[in-house]
Amino acid sequence: MFFSGGHIYYLTFALQAFCAYHSFSRGTLNRWVWIIIFLPVIGSLIYIYSEILNNRSFRKPNIDVAAVFNPGSKIKKLEDELRFTDTFTNRIKLADAYLDAGLIDEAIDLYTTSLTGAFSENEHVLAQLIIAYFEKGRYDEVIPIAQKIYKQPQFARSKAHILYARALENTGKTEQAENEFKAMKGRYSYFGPRYEYGLFLMRADRNEEAVTIFTDMLNEEQHLGSMEKRSNRIWFAKAKEELRKIGA
Repeated sequence: MFFSGGHIYYLTFALQAFCAYHSFSRGTLNRWVWIIIFLPVIGSLIYIYSEILNNRSFRKPNIDVAAVFNPGSKIKKLEDELRFTDTFTNRIKLADAYLDAGLIDEAIDLYTTSLTGAFSENEHVLAQLIIAYFEKGRYDEVIPIAQKIYKQPQFARSKAHILYARALENTGKTEQAENEFKAMKGRYSYFGPRYEYGLFLMRADRNEEAVTIFTDMLNEEQHLGSMEKRSNRIWFAKAKEELRKIGA
């Protein structure tokens, strides 16, 4: 159960003990105890991130050990729940799990058949459909869906917005695509969309402009707080890699 080596053993035990005590003091131990025990390092890190670093609790920390080691078990459980109770919530939970697992066609089928009645314009489902259609290369179907939720506040900084811009590019609407990427720019923020804008510029053989985008991102990194650095480190790493490829 524990890693070999005396020091690592004691560090792991101390980490578990800290998380267990913290969870007990907050009254959430019943929800976290098995994760902390059976996944001593990973489970403790998940707990620290969600309960301490984020300074908030998951509404439902439904992270079970079986799902970590066998992702298919989560899908099987959700399929059983849907067969037992066919509700909009259960359908979308299963569709989201399908999408996460790369079962795109199954996800699309559930999403599209769930867009009925009071849920016909559900923002979450439409945003997820954008992701699913993009993954299948169905760019023409991405665009009208994105336009339905374009004015929603959550859309501006979402993955769906990035994929909308890329769908415009992939359907030959490059000027519109660039306008969308520009709309997602902002100093000390929007690092994911800015990285994607840099890639867009590289695909258009505008490497000098791409270098400016990536360099600005890295220059801003040093002025961010530790939380912002951690949450965006993937984009900084990717920006460095693209600069390396360009030779800048």
